[in-house]
Amino acid sequence: MSAPVRIADAATVGLLRPGDHVDVIAAVGGDAEAKVVARDARVAQVPHGTGGGWPSADGAEAVPTGDGGALVVLSVGRETARNLAGAGAVGRLAVAVTHAG
Repeated sequence: MSAPVRIADAATVGLLRPGDHVDVIAAVGGDAEAKVVARDARVAQVPHGTGGGWPSADGAEAVPTGDGGALVVLSVGRETARNLAGAGAVGRLAVAVTHAG
């Protein structure tokens, strides 16, 4: 299934391309330790906007969110999609590229 995920750092999203694989890491409030909420998720799409976004790997702009983050669409299983939605609702999400597509 496709899961739209808001990543806190728009510049990081700008480095992603469809086909890349990422781990999604959540940092919640004052927790000292971040946790991986999705492993080796495939980037399905990096939506692009106009104006104000960070440049993406293909030269377009990543769609910014109101707090400086950006959207990426990941292909994941149903349970992982639920985990991502829950983690994104209570904390900030980051990605680490596991391998480029």
